[in-house]
Amino acid sequence: MILELNEQQVMIRNMVREFAAREIAPGAAERDRKEEYPHEILKKMAELGILGAIIPAEYGGPGLDHVTYATIIEEISRACASTGVVTSVHNSLTAWPIIQYGTEEQKAKYLPILARGEKIGAFGGTEPDAGSDLGAMKSTAELKGDHYILNGTKTFITSGPKAGIIIAFAVTDREKGPKGISAFIIESDFKGYKVGSIFEKIGINASMTSELIFEDMEVPKENLLGKEGEGFKIALSTLDGGRIGIAAQAVGIAQAALEESVAYSKQRHQFGKPISSFQAIQWMIADMATRIEAARFLVMNAAYMKDQGKRFSKEAAMAKLYSAQTAVDATDKAIQIFGGYGYTREYPVERLYRDARITGIYEGTSEVMKMVISGSLLR
Repeated sequence: MILELNEQQVMIRNMVREFAAREIAPGAAERDRKEEYPHEILKKMAELGILGAIIPAEYGGPGLDHVTYATIIEEISRACASTGVVTSVHNSLTAWPIIQYGTEEQKAKYLPILARGEKIGAFGGTEPDAGSDLGAMKSTAELKGDHYILNGTKTFITSGPKAGIIIAFAVTDREKGPKGISAFIIESDFKGYKVGSIFEKIGINASMTSELIFEDMEVPKENLLGKEGEGFKIALSTLDGGRIGIAAQAVGIAQAALEESVAYSKQRHQFGKPISSFQAIQWMIADMATRIEAARFLVMNAAYMKDQGKRFSKEAAMAKLYSAQTAVDATDKAIQIFGGYGYTREYPVERLYRDARITGIYEGTSEVMKMVISGSLLR
């Protein structure tokens, strides 16, 4: 892998960094407190091509490579993790499976809408009794005439209350187990679709997370994504790519915690000198910086392998596992450096700490990442 970004990648990263500092970061704490979805910010991001980052040019996006895309997610998450995960799900979990598995008609219909940000994307995989074990899902889809009739409940859906296009999964043949699961492109105005409970969370509060309920929901048969029975394969391959986005989100959170800690340690004085002069603080900052750099390289390596068309399941799992651990560790150290102030909402590190925790849970828990990694080595 080439460890340096090229000129175009640096230009895009810097553009997104400046945009995030100017438009996203200033209101992040208030949106978190109010649990306010970033509508206006997403509109501006769509204008810059960020919402359609990986969508090919023929469908209205800039068609960026995944290394560039990972840097974008990192920079947005550095300013606001909620906006970062909305962007990641919109691209990685909604647009990508349509790009990869959709028909030409599906691509022409849905990708331009996603690229323009006219509708926000979501991913409907998890159910109350099927989280890590997607094969245990109970949602069903039965073909009747020109429509599939979907019934079931999805849960923990990022952007659920605001999403307009959802990649959802349901069982079309129970006897085939995981091979009887199929994927569908759902629109929120389909008959029988409704938003269920909206969850109150400890972090990423501006992203909004909810249940989605399908009650005899009518889905045109042309909205089947891939073939019947390919849903499990589609879900797993989509989540592999999505894990790169979440790993990049974790790196962005950790980077923000490091920057806040460095700045605070220079201006906070105790015993007549800045606390940055104390070895205990220096060692914490050194540990944070080293782990963040290592995590970033793991993310870039996984993204590079995806761009090269190579298998990257193990590398994506490694990146997500290590980056999530790094985000939790870095934000914990940041609060320690800030002391009592770090435990208040006067400074952003408490929000970073709350946001970091989810990165080891969604799109595959850290335990599942270890299963993926060990499985690839022991098979």
